[in-house]
Formats: sequence, structure tokens, C-alpha cells
Amino acid sequence: MDLVSILVIAAALAMDAFSVCISCGMVIASPGPGHYFRLAFSFGFFQFMMPIIGFFCGLYLEVYIKAYDHWIAFGLLSFIGLKMIYESFSRTEESCKPEKDPSRGWSLLVLAVATSIDALAVGLSIGVLNRPILLPSVLIGVICAIFSVIGIAIGKRIGPLIGRRAEAVGGLMLVAIGIKILIEHMAG
Repeated sequence: MDLVSILVIAAALAMDAFSVCISCGMVIASPGPGHYFRLAFSFGFFQFMMPIIGFFCGLYLEVYIKAYDHWIAFGLLSFIGLKMIYESFSRTEESCKPEKDPSRGWSLLVLAVATSIDALAVGLSIGVLNRPILLPSVLIGVICAIFSVIGIAIGKRIGPLIGRRAEAVGGLMLVAIGIKILIEHMAG
């Protein structure tokens, strides 16, 4: 696999994490270096590891997960997104800040896994082609981390413009990403 193909694949895989990071940047009151690091590292790490896991699992796992990987991603993103929407409307005016930081704990883990499931399939494909996995995985992880940082910065700028409903908009974005993943896999 040539370098240009790897870079295109890496950019395509990073788009879900990029979009999720925009919504995270909108809902975190004032994203600081820790937020940027946790999100970029976690998303980049999972995007790096999933192709390696897929590569070593080979066709055995593909048979089981390929049929419903899009449903897993859709379910995880929709769950987090709907929870964010609910929480944004259930808060009072004086309590506008999101209760949970999406760059910490289970929310971060769920988002990182949900946005990296496609990378597992890429690893399976690379394994089937019997190509080396390390360079593609490193590039996929690094590019995802870079896109994540850019996404947070964009969300940080958009959030104040949206105000109190930034969390609801972020939740809608997560649900939309889940629906997009589902439609792409069902149509493709």
C-alpha cells in the first residue's frame, strides 16, 4: 500500500473523530491543554490500535463483526448524543455547564471506541492483503490526533456563539454521525 493511499485512508478515518471533537469543543466550557491532550491522545490511540487488532484478528473476527459494526457505532454515538441532548434541556438556566466532561471517563472511552470501529475493518483489509500494518497504524493514529485537536479548536469557537444549547447541538451532531455511519454501511 502506497503512502498516498495510507494518508487518504487515515484522513477518512479521522473524520468521525474530528466531528465528535467539534461537539466536545462546543460543550466543554473552556477547553484547556488537558482536554486537547485527552481527546487527541485517546482518539489517536484507538485509531492506531484498532487496525492492529483487526490485522491480527483476520478473517475470523471479520465474519462476526462486519455484519453489525455499523450498528455498534450507531448505538454508542446515539446513546451519548441523546444523553447530551436530554441533559441540555433538563438543566436550569443558572446551570448551563454540562455536568460531565466528555474528555474524561466512560464518555471518552465510548466515544473513542465508537469513532474507531471502522479502523478495525481497515486493519482486517490490510491483513487480507498481507501488507505491513505498523506504518499505516501509526499514520492513522497521528492524523486522527491532529484532526481531533483541530476539531476541538473549531468547537471552542462555535460553542460561545450557540450558547446554552451547545450541548444539544453537540449531541445532535453525535447522533447524526451515528446515522451517517449506519447509512454508509447499509448502502455500501
